[in-house]
Amino acid sequence: MNIVILSRNKNLFSTKRLVEEAEARGHIVEVIDPLNCDLIIEKEKPTVYYENKFLDYVDAIIPRIGASVTFYGCAVVRQFEMMNIFSTVSSEAIVRSRDKLRSFQYLSRAGIDMPKTAFTNYTKDAEEVVEHVGGTPVVIKLLEGTQGLGVVLAESKNAAESVLEAFNGLQARALVQEYIGESKGVDIRAFIVDGQVVGAMKRYGKPGEFRSNLHRGGSFEYYRMSEPELRIAMKSARQLNLPICGVDLLKSNRGPLILEINSTPGLEGIEGCTKKNIAKAIITFIERNKK
Repeated sequence: MNIVILSRNKNLFSTKRLVEEAEARGHIVEVIDPLNCDLIIEKEKPTVYYENKFLDYVDAIIPRIGASVTFYGCAVVRQFEMMNIFSTVSSEAIVRSRDKLRSFQYLSRAGIDMPKTAFTNYTKDAEEVVEHVGGTPVVIKLLEGTQGLGVVLAESKNAAESVLEAFNGLQARALVQEYIGESKGVDIRAFIVDGQVVGAMKRYGKPGEFRSNLHRGGSFEYYRMSEPELRIAMKSARQLNLPICGVDLLKSNRGPLILEINSTPGLEGIEGCTKKNIAKAIITFIERNKK
């Protein structure tokens, strides 16, 4: 097969691993920067043009679309979909998962538990919003932040008011979320391929840091998920139509809670921790679906 990986940097660990495993299985692989693609739209003949050629020979794509290029990156994925080319993750699912509010609304409707969350339209009454989620401390998150960016722990009402005022002043929409103190800065990342959990790790925040993202200096270890954790992770992925994703969970006194779902999760931490060949699992997922 001719497989295209949509990635802005061919030297990223995840991109290189996908190339290695695809080539090892006899496929032809190209890494293409989605921002350098031109989309040609005409009656019954949508095409993608890249570096003096039309990409009409492609069999499958693997989107590795960063949050900063979501709009154009998803337009490129959508164009390939219009050409009837298989994508490991749909453009619509990427857009849905990048909007934290929208994804929480879908999960809530499906009966999936998460930290209690409030969203309001640039309110000046921060105290009321904080009370909606049970009082301080609260976590305040930008709607489209990733890797722990735009996530703040406000330990008092004054702090919450200051953060919300700052975000409002920047016209940046944010969620206010219940703080799960018993999780103690630890979360669980489940990696899902073809709707099944293929590996999981427990992630710890660095000392003094409540966020456990590896990009923020956190650490990790192998983790064996319980049945309730497996069920909620896979159900969440199904609800957002994400056959491949990373699902982040928190342990709480009322059971596992969904923290976030990542439509383009990195491979370095999960493969290093679990010693599983997850890149190969993604390539075989493409092979099964192309058949």
